[in-house]
Amino acid sequence: MTLSVTGLSAVRSGRMILFPTSVDIPPRARIGLVGSSGSGKSTLGHALIDDLRKQGHSVAHVPQSPDEALDPLRSMAFHWREAEVALGLAPGSADQETLFHALDIAGGDLRKRPWGWSRCRLLRFAISMALSGQPVLIVFDDPTSALDPVVAAATMDLLNTFLTEQETAMILITHDLGLAAQHVESLLLLDQGRLVEEGPTQQVLEAPQTQAAKDLAAHRNWMSLPC
Repeated sequence: MTLSVTGLSAVRSGRMILFPTSVDIPPRARIGLVGSSGSGKSTLGHALIDDLRKQGHSVAHVPQSPDEALDPLRSMAFHWREAEVALGLAPGSADQETLFHALDIAGGDLRKRPWGWSRCRLLRFAISMALSGQPVLIVFDDPTSALDPVVAAATMDLLNTFLTEQETAMILITHDLGLAAQHVESLLLLDQGRLVEEGPTQQVLEAPQTQAAKDLAAHRNWMSLPC
């Protein structure tokens, strides 16, 4: 089933920071939400999540930093149990083994606190928690920004391999055009709170139509990234 949101907008301190925006998300879609800093990417992402959840859809969110999702004083096992409770799952019913294997964190010591795991493994753990409820959509808010490009690409490769067998759609909010070029099928480009261009990824990057898209594509460093 295609997910749809219509007329999403946001105002902050009396200023419109997201103008009315509508988005359709087909099953298994891979969509990149891109734009310069302050363009409204994350604002649209959060508004989209809230609207779809109000519609009754299961939507997961992976924040920019796994630190936002994890209490440094609690064990990793505690966080997993809390995720199951929050999702209304019976204890132990989420397929932890499959998710951990798919994201290459099998064998991690769940007795440890988050500071006992590497940042890469923490992100993959957060992704596993987000996927444990089998959401129809998972939204990543620039989750690989704190990782080096090689590790970020490897994490996205593992995630895409897992999602190939799922109906879950994905939205990737990112500044990393290399990551977007490799891992999403279409792009939504925001500029000053407006959706100004959308289309297949390669089309937007190689034949941009709007000035905002041309400015973005002009930074050709995305072509050389190792992903």
